[in-house]
Amino acid sequence: MEYRRLGTSGLQVSAVILGCMSYGESARGTHPWSLSEEESRPFIRRALDAGITTFDTADIYSDGSSEEIVGRALADFATREEVVIATKVNGRMRPGPNGAGLSRAHIMSAIDDSLRRLGTDYVDLYQIHRWDPQTPIEETMEALHDVVKSGKARYIGASSMWAWQFAKAQYAADLGGLTRFVSMQDQYNLVQREEEREMHPFCLDQGVGVLAWSPLARGKLTRDWDDTTNRSESDLFLRGLYRQQDAGDRRTAQAVATVAEARGIPRAQVALAWVRQQQVVTAPIVGATKIQHLEDAIAAVSIELDAAELTLIESHYIPRANEGF
Repeated sequence: MEYRRLGTSGLQVSAVILGCMSYGESARGTHPWSLSEEESRPFIRRALDAGITTFDTADIYSDGSSEEIVGRALADFATREEVVIATKVNGRMRPGPNGAGLSRAHIMSAIDDSLRRLGTDYVDLYQIHRWDPQTPIEETMEALHDVVKSGKARYIGASSMWAWQFAKAQYAADLGGLTRFVSMQDQYNLVQREEEREMHPFCLDQGVGVLAWSPLARGKLTRDWDDTTNRSESDLFLRGLYRQQDAGDRRTAQAVATVAEARGIPRAQVALAWVRQQQVVTAPIVGATKIQHLEDAIAAVSIELDAAELTLIESHYIPRANEGF
């Protein structure tokens, strides 16, 4: 396994990050496809054995169950200082006006709740899950700064917003002498590359690491375009993605299949290798509900696509609207 600095921060993360939205008691959330604790633990154990040290979850995943499962598994299988735990805040976790969002009131209670569920005194990376238009960004940045200064988080990151919003957040931090975001977690894959226009150049300029979510386009780059799975049929969030399907998407997926067949490897490894080779990307976040998903992610670390392969799989992209926020 390789390890990379997260942007220009001092934090080292594994070149593959295990996304843990798939691990959680389905009865406690909106993910009927998620795995139970007993089913989840072998994936976390295998990831650690392969050298994956970084685990990404969120308080809202399965209503906190994901954090609980990840926290207990890491406590059993690893030493706390050897792993990087990332979680997120913003989603609704309780009724009432302060039960969601990025107000000081919600952030201060949410971090304590996440730490309790994870069974740890601190998280390595505390991320805002989405932009909150109802709360002044100055209030959010000051609250996150206080979370860091209290020792409850080592670093802070952001996820899926417009580039102008991210720039405003960093500017607010600079003006107030507050902690800056060190990472941007955004949707990035071969059929959704719109972040290359503004967000990624800004991240490169500012030394911000990019953690790519949905690097396999929710699995659509790993199979024939029209094929479905249990998750694709039941994932409510997925229904809002990849609705602008066009011939370019299909040709891109077919190009991935062509490269994979020529190399004799699964399509997932090709699609992940492409994401990893992008200069701005620190690491992709990969979910796994089958061991083969995890093995493909591990294998992709050692794959380098050549210029001809890159040209083939990149040439069919058609611009589209941003999605996911």
